Amino acid sequence: MNKKTKGYIIKRGAIKFWRQKEIQLFALAGVVYLLIFSVLPMFGIILAFKSYKITSGVAGIFTSEWVGLKYFKEFFSDYRFPELLRNTIAISTLKMIFAFPFPILLAVLISECKNKVFKRVVQTVSYLPNFISWVLVYGISSALLAQSSGVINEILVKLGIVSQGIPFLTDPDYFWGMAVVLSIWKSSGWWAIIFLAAIAGIDSTLYEAASIDGAGRLKRIWHITLPGIKGSIVTVLILSIGSFLGGGMVGSNFEQSFLMGNTVNNATSEIIQTYAFKMGMAQGRFSYATAVDLIQSMISIILVIISNFVAKKISGEGLF
Repeated sequence: MNKKTKGYIIKRGAIKFWRQKEIQLFALAGVVYLLIFSVLPMFGIILAFKSYKITSGVAGIFTSEWVGLKYFKEFFSDYRFPELLRNTIAISTLKMIFAFPFPILLAVLISECKNKVFKRVVQTVSYLPNFISWVLVYGISSALLAQSSGVINEILVKLGIVSQGIPFLTDPDYFWGMAVVLSIWKSSGWWAIIFLAAIAGIDSTLYEAASIDGAGRLKRIWHITLPGIKGSIVTVLILSIGSFLGGGMVGSNFEQSFLMGNTVNNATSEIIQTYAFKMGMAQGRFSYATAVDLIQSMISIILVIISNFVAKKISGEGLF
């Protein structure tokens, strides 16, 4: 390629860029945002391998003593590690089992509804909880489920179903179930929108042909709707597995454990994320907290790669 050709290509590229300058500036703003808030903070990973103290300030990031894998070994040998791992995996697994299929089912049910007004109302009501913060969700839960003054417990006692209020918010045995139910209520409607969009992209003539051939509603759903949204299901599944330790597609493990956890239900509510937060913010052990979170991030990356590989082998669909 000679200089004249290169100059022509550069000139055409510059002209094309200028014609799309508004779009390019929007894209540039996104890149800058990612660099400042996502890429640059990753430099702090080195704290996991250093004996950093907050009193040393920013300079301490560079001058602190290297300690290698000291904090990683300390975390794995911590007496609370088995309990933290159990709680994190248990809550995330329950959410994957119950919360992942629910938005798919909700999307299919909404798409099969023929009454447009009712359909829009259900769709709107179902995704509105996603915009409520977990702080407010916890407040609503307390008002409804408090052992002595909760509305639900008062109803149960007045009906004679129980003799005294059930400790939904303090009994360790109830925490995992509460976390799953609240996550489904809050996030299912939002994720259902993705599957509804995928269903809307399915060729309507397929349903017409199936109806002519005598296929009922359930058969149309099984043989047309679900295969038609397979790509979306696989993509969401891979992303959910990648964020498995954080709660999968519905996430919120940290928010729930931090807000709803207390000294009474700590045995089942404390997870790796809240433990790392308390180590870093409450005790000032930033290097140790960084090491704990880095372990979790590495596990998430590995899970994404493995789940994508398995999905490609099984269904031919993948994220990358």
